[in-house]
Amino acid sequence: MIPLIKIVRQYERLAVFTLGKFSERNGLKGPGIRILVWPFQTSTRIDLREEVIDIPRQTNITSDNAPLDIDFLVFLRPMEHEAQKVVLEVINYHQAVIGMATTILRAVVGEMTVDEVLSQRERINDALRVKLDEITGRWGIKVTQVEIKEIEPAADIQSAMNRQMAAERLRRAEVTEAEGKRQASITVAEGEKQAEILRAEGQRQSEILAAEGDQQASVLRAEGFSLALDRIYSVAQNVDTKTLSLQYFETLKEMGKGDSTKFIFPMEFTKLLGPFASALSVLEDTGPSGDKAQVEEGN
Repeated sequence: MIPLIKIVRQYERLAVFTLGKFSERNGLKGPGIRILVWPFQTSTRIDLREEVIDIPRQTNITSDNAPLDIDFLVFLRPMEHEAQKVVLEVINYHQAVIGMATTILRAVVGEMTVDEVLSQRERINDALRVKLDEITGRWGIKVTQVEIKEIEPAADIQSAMNRQMAAERLRRAEVTEAEGKRQASITVAEGEKQAEILRAEGQRQSEILAAEGDQQASVLRAEGFSLALDRIYSVAQNVDTKTLSLQYFETLKEMGKGDSTKFIFPMEFTKLLGPFASALSVLEDTGPSGDKAQVEEGN
């Protein structure tokens, strides 16, 4: 019997077989110095660090019969407490993971259209990770992440997609232009409406102010006319018939200066001449010196 000294690193586990049999209790050794008895005991190192497997490019057919070339990465690591399954359950887990990954990818892509595959990478990544992890779990392998590197359609599909994208960009440009014009029309219409409102409001205020000014002017004219009438009335109360008669004569004098041959006198004019006629008759009876009046007084 020959003792064998094994140094197990922190990121490693040592699967020990005694007479070709793995013991669940003492078969998996952790980090440190491990002494084995050869030839009765043998061992296999298991690396627990996460590793990346590059899945070669595969041609996959979508649900609308479009071929797509896809390559992706699988991140995985052995589970610490079940690391012995990597040795006991599978011969080459790398090859096993690659085979299962390509098969699952074909199944996932086959249920999707080209547009869905190109626009929903995260959905494909999650589906691959979940389904791979379910299978690799029995090998003691944990799939932590799946990332699609590249999706390349066939040449004819790529050309059709380019035309479609060009048409979509043109449509979006037209929609954006139409939306801009619509917004501009709305803004212009709104501005015109506000301008009309302001003009109407200004016109209304102008008419109100003009009406108020006319009203105040009419009131002032009426008040002035009323005051004039009151003044005329107060003055007229102190005017006697003789004054009025003199005023009439002045009027007649002015009328006589004209070329008219006919004059129309109101009836009140004859009444106003009565006192003057009486005064003239008295003067004619008394004479210039007033003797007749004295005689009558003496008699």
